[in-house]
Amino acid sequence: MTPRTPSSSPSPYVSGLRDYAFDWALVDVETSGLVARRDRVLSIAVVTIGPDGEQTGEFSTLLNPGCDPGPVDVHGLTAERLLGAPVFEEVAGRIGALLQDRVLVAHNAQFDYDFLAHEFARARLYLPVSQRLCTLALNRQVDPPAEDMKLGTLAAHYGVPQTRAHDALDDARVLAGILRATLREAARLDLPLPLVACPPRQDAQFAPQPPKTPCAYRNPGRAEAGGPLVQGMKIAITGETATSRAELVARSVAAGLNVMSSVSRHTSALVTNEAGSGSSKARRAAAEGVPVVDEHTFLQLLGDVRPGTPHRAAETKAAGTTSKVSAITAATAPTTAVATTTTAPTTTTAPTTTAAAAPTVTTPTPTAPAAPAIPSSPGTAVPAPRRPSPADAPPARPLAGRRVLVLGGTHPAAAAARTRIVELGGSAAVNLSRSVTDAVLLAGGEADRRIHRMPDLGLPVHDEHWLTAPGAAPDGTGTTSRATRPSVPDHPRTPLVLPRGGVVDLPAPQRTPAPLWHITAAWAPQDACEIDVVAFVLDEDEQVTFDEDFIFYGAPENPAGTVHLLTDGPAEQTVAVDLTALPPSSRKVAVAAVIDRERTFRDVGAVQVTAVPGTGAAPLARATLDAATTERTLLLAEFYRRGPVWRFRAVGQGYDHGLAGLARGYGVDIAD
Repeated sequence: MTPRTPSSSPSPYVSGLRDYAFDWALVDVETSGLVARRDRVLSIAVVTIGPDGEQTGEFSTLLNPGCDPGPVDVHGLTAERLLGAPVFEEVAGRIGALLQDRVLVAHNAQFDYDFLAHEFARARLYLPVSQRLCTLALNRQVDPPAEDMKLGTLAAHYGVPQTRAHDALDDARVLAGILRATLREAARLDLPLPLVACPPRQDAQFAPQPPKTPCAYRNPGRAEAGGPLVQGMKIAITGETATSRAELVARSVAAGLNVMSSVSRHTSALVTNEAGSGSSKARRAAAEGVPVVDEHTFLQLLGDVRPGTPHRAAETKAAGTTSKVSAITAATAPTTAVATTTTAPTTTTAPTTTAAAAPTVTTPTPTAPAAPAIPSSPGTAVPAPRRPSPADAPPARPLAGRRVLVLGGTHPAAAAARTRIVELGGSAAVNLSRSVTDAVLLAGGEADRRIHRMPDLGLPVHDEHWLTAPGAAPDGTGTTSRATRPSVPDHPRTPLVLPRGGVVDLPAPQRTPAPLWHITAAWAPQDACEIDVVAFVLDEDEQVTFDEDFIFYGAPENPAGTVHLLTDGPAEQTVAVDLTALPPSSRKVAVAAVIDRERTFRDVGAVQVTAVPGTGAAPLARATLDAATTERTLLLAEFYRRGPVWRFRAVGQGYDHGLAGLARGYGVDIAD
């Protein structure tokens, strides 16, 4: 146990950080696994920093978890080392005192926060944290030119010494240096801090329920009057029953039925002895025309459930090269999704990844059909190759490698400008960051507070005519450049840039366990509305297998623990997916954003979507999506299976209805 001692060395802090002047508690934990509701904290360190950036104290200790310590090869904490350490309850009070009235800071802060929340709940104590800050999320906003966003990489980039990786105290000290350096960069960019409000979490019951075994069969549809039940049918139960509810569910599951907790238009039958009871399930069944059977009839039918169609395993055929965006339902027909219809295929330089080969990219733009295979048997004449013509040349990409921020303009004008940037090979930014190379000023952009940062950052500012001829010299022909950058900076992790509808194959995992894939959505900070990101785990029929595969702020993790919703700040949320652990019935994970109140995505502007292979890893692909004018729901992106390969698609499909309409289309009934 390390005593709490103040630092004697002066902090390399700078003036002008008044907006970031908080009392900070920097935390690092080493754990026996990755699941907070199941695994335990083995080691914890807390370093406290005052508003002036000076360290005020530190504390660290090993902990005896009372269980197997897990991946010793990662953290080096054997059961023998932990044997004489205190249990968490013995140090919880001291840790709580260090956290009290401070902002908790961690790298991937939700991970550390969730583990602390569970440890405090097990000790029947209150976790005194009201706000947290994730340095990973903050660095994603700053976007420094580092290989990736891992703690060690950022330490090297910012010049912070690191002596023992995966040692809680050393990691917390390194985190302190990274926080100071990142706050200085955030001040230069005038970025708001991505602080996350933390509700009280004293109750040990906030963990998800134990995993439910997915039904092995596809839903065959509605039960027919007088007909048999078929494996895979979705069954809901409501009201009082003579047989216990647990027994009815167990017998149904054993017979191959899929018992749901709500009724939707995809429900095969509702079991109830009180069809006219007026329960929400009964009302919904009546509205959707779902067949209703009583308990006695249902028990008889359970004795002769017919064989169903199993969910397909992953196909072994090669992945196709094109795929359309699936419509949800006829009842949720989309409105126009972007303010302009031009979507030329463009990609930037491939990012650094662990894949053995470059990913395959598909764009929605029609292309000429592939030439037929030329037979190679003897005696077959092989035609001479056609001489290339100018029409065969790839489109000009003068903005390749550039990241352009659009300021001002009406929503249609700004959306059209961002689409044009992608057409020209660039990437459209939604916020000011270190990776931004240019700004385009539309009408009213002079009022944007970020415009005043451009001269200090050395960023050229152009008018809208620059997008017509971006190679023009700064002599009044299409540019009002306030600064000239001689060349595009070489960013070491430039992701693929996908247009709306663009698709990229995900590389096969190169290590075990495979990293979680992340879909991160980010937008400009909003004062008048809140945006929630949600996810649906879908089967072959574009339906949830069971209700718990709808992941949202109220249920941020599905029971199997394969899909998590991570809140990284008020303008950024992430869906993390363990693709290797999804069952064969799961064919797609759809991610959407929903606006509360009566606001629409016209008020929000562009949403940036990024696919990242693991926490802090270099991004694989990025898309900037604009809805049109009236949409309250935006289908952002999806992971989906194509043969043996998982793919990422940037969707960008908007809908006028809210979350309830979107969820019903996927087979989940929720209240508006």
